[in-house]
Amino acid sequence: MEEVCARFVSQKISKARWRPLPGAALQPPDLFATGSWDNEDNRVSVWSVGDAGSAGLNGEYQGEPQLLCDIRHDGDVMDMQFLDQERIVVASSTGSVTVFRHHQNNQTLSANHRWENAHYHADQYTACGGAACTGVICNNPEIVTVGEDGRINLFRADQKEAVRTIDNADSSTLHAVTFLRTTEILTVNSIGQLKIWDFRQQRNEPAQIFSLTGDRVPLHCVDRHPSQQHIVATGGQDGMLSIWDIRQGTMPVSLLNAHEAEMWEVHFHPSNPDHLFTCSEDGSLWHWDTSTDVSEKPSFLHQGGRSTAYISHSTINQSVVSAWLSNDPTKDRMEITNLIPNQTLSVNTLDVLGPCLVYGTDAEAIYVNRQLFA
Repeated sequence: MEEVCARFVSQKISKARWRPLPGAALQPPDLFATGSWDNEDNRVSVWSVGDAGSAGLNGEYQGEPQLLCDIRHDGDVMDMQFLDQERIVVASSTGSVTVFRHHQNNQTLSANHRWENAHYHADQYTACGGAACTGVICNNPEIVTVGEDGRINLFRADQKEAVRTIDNADSSTLHAVTFLRTTEILTVNSIGQLKIWDFRQQRNEPAQIFSLTGDRVPLHCVDRHPSQQHIVATGGQDGMLSIWDIRQGTMPVSLLNAHEAEMWEVHFHPSNPDHLFTCSEDGSLWHWDTSTDVSEKPSFLHQGGRSTAYISHSTINQSVVSAWLSNDPTKDRMEITNLIPNQTLSVNTLDVLGPCLVYGTDAEAIYVNRQLFA
């Protein structure tokens, strides 16, 4: 049974994000958005994954993702996040941040609000001064952006001006940001540092700084464990996966060999965080599984997709009891599966929600796997 549907879209895809489900929804996600980069005409697009009921004669899922609507976007899409069911916040290489609204009644997208030059190098008002906005994270109505200019902005969806700006938050490029709590964010930068910022504090200094030892390897991506907020995963230029416990020490608790090139995104599964997903410039997308009984699991991959490696947890500096940090002997190995057996060009983005995975590549294609845990 073929589980992955591909759609060739004639654009390099830089970001893909599932639309969040309403609070009590039990159904799998049905809509996702993508953004493109390195094209003459970049676009933000909204897709439907089609009707799950439209199975073919052999029971296989039929129907590639269907384009519902799209809109032109100035510059490369550097990051994007759904603010709510209808609004998508998009970060641009031009330095602007745009809120697009998806009108579901007539399937159109419109620019709802834009913060021009949210990020800039020399002068906010010169034409050539734009600095790429590299990361955005939302906690409705709040939106935090970071950029090449080392600046952090806190916006509110309904306000024209920034609520708070930390101008020289970092002397190097900030690549990504995530919320730790409603008032705290975590940023990663191009010299291998994590910094915690507390918006309750008036001073423009990080509350805490963590860093990779030795080489200052640029960090490209970060995600926080959905239920244990002290556990954070990062990935960077060397393809390594780093797991951090921000309650203790200033270094990662584990460094795991992962991809052969830059890791572009890392995501804990939002409701099943024993599962983590990473994607890379080397054309691979890995599923890391720390759930207890690895040995008895059936394969949930289409044939040819399985390449499993076991990592002994005993080599890792252990501290607190979590599947990611545990020294429980029943959890002494981790299963890693490459979900893309035939690697091609860079896998730039992934997102996971419920049983569904979406990812996008430089091969001008988007892929949807609707049965991660079949």
